[in-house]
Amino acid sequence: MKAPPKASRPPYEIRSVGSALSLLQMLRDQGAVRISDAAAQLEVAPSTAHRIMQMLVYRGFAVQDDSRMYRPGPGLLAPVTDDVPHRRLRSVAQPILELLAQRVGETANLQVRVGTTVRFLSTVEATNAVVQVGDRRGAVLEASAASGGLALLSLMDEADLARLYCSSTARSLGVHMEEQRFAGFVRSLKWVRDMGLAVNRERTENGVIALGAAVRAPSGEGAAAVTISVPQMRAHVVDDVQVRRAVLQACGDIEAGLAESR
Repeated sequence: MKAPPKASRPPYEIRSVGSALSLLQMLRDQGAVRISDAAAQLEVAPSTAHRIMQMLVYRGFAVQDDSRMYRPGPGLLAPVTDDVPHRRLRSVAQPILELLAQRVGETANLQVRVGTTVRFLSTVEATNAVVQVGDRRGAVLEASAASGGLALLSLMDEADLARLYCSSTARSLGVHMEEQRFAGFVRSLKWVRDMGLAVNRERTENGVIALGAAVRAPSGEGAAAVTISVPQMRAHVVDDVQVRRAVLQACGDIEAGLAESR
């Protein structure tokens, strides 16, 4: 097979985009990056490297560990998926998300699980909130921490969960759970399943609280999750009974739409 032609440098290179891509390559190839090293590699000030890295963190392509090193995030490790069923899901869910955002006055999201991660397929920002959580389309989070991910994982049986989190593959991906931790995780998912809702209190992003529920496919399996994201100053919103009912209603409406569109 003939090799593809070598890509040439674009005539109008955008410096910030090039810097972000270089940081992604560093994360991919080195596994751990300090801001000082990133700044030296990019030949920019540390403050500039930090701003670019924070955008990668925001989009799920990087995470910061306890030693303040940056490592590959779930967005850099997540596998590619077939977008055809996702397009159908988005078309059914979009008007329902818009109504939900209007009803609760907060940002509404549609997520799907891919392995041990969840991806944001769609985001609708509320128009009546001065301070709100922004658009997350395309972002990737760890399913075991995100509200939508927890809601979807709660629908799985223990054997399937063990394959995700107790296997050699899980160890290679950095999501492996030892026996005691896994047992506690399974117990927490039972609570989520019984409630039908999951809450993420700043586990994936400082200052952001999220409430999520699962959308079932006509087959009964988890197809997606609907979540609302609120700033920490309005954390009480996720405990509001009417808001919780609105999220569950949105999930039911999407399920009905998926059944009709088969």
